[in-house]
Amino acid sequence: MTTKTKNLKAKYQEEVVPALKEKFGYKNINQIPKLHKIVLNMGVGEASHNSKIAEAIEAQLTKIAGQKCVVTKAKKSIASYKLREGMPVGAMVTLRGERMYDFLQKLICVVLPRIRDFRGVSPKSFDGRGNYTLGLKEQALFPEITYEEVDLVKGMNVSVITTAETDDEARELLRLLGMPFKGMNK
Repeated sequence: MTTKTKNLKAKYQEEVVPALKEKFGYKNINQIPKLHKIVLNMGVGEASHNSKIAEAIEAQLTKIAGQKCVVTKAKKSIASYKLREGMPVGAMVTLRGERMYDFLQKLICVVLPRIRDFRGVSPKSFDGRGNYTLGLKEQALFPEITYEEVDLVKGMNVSVITTAETDDEARELLRLLGMPFKGMNK
């Protein structure tokens, strides 16, 4: 990281907090929305039949997140999918604190610009409670993953959980942190 690039957490405290306080008129510093956690999730149905795929996905998600991921298992059996309770169906990891800010900065500055024909992320992917979910089509967008080690191209969900009460507050928080939304000027 160069000296010109500001740490995302420092940017939040120095620039984003005063801007949000001014725009929404918060009276208490604790009302100002902040990032709570980021959850990365990869669902791989083929992993239930092939344990090597599950191990590869687990290793790749661990590399991407910088911390150990958890293998998610089927909660109940579904006969039509040949799925039994307890079989691996994906992997997930929850990032908090410094790792969360580092991952968001990597996502905004490195990963999103690597998407072909990228024009911004959708500003409509909020859930109504101030949380944002973004889908990526392949894990090879991340610099930690090389194309040689990708056996199966899988997508992933990135959920950014905030303490914002409304979607407008969360959208403004993410916009000020640098998230490139379609059609929103800086």
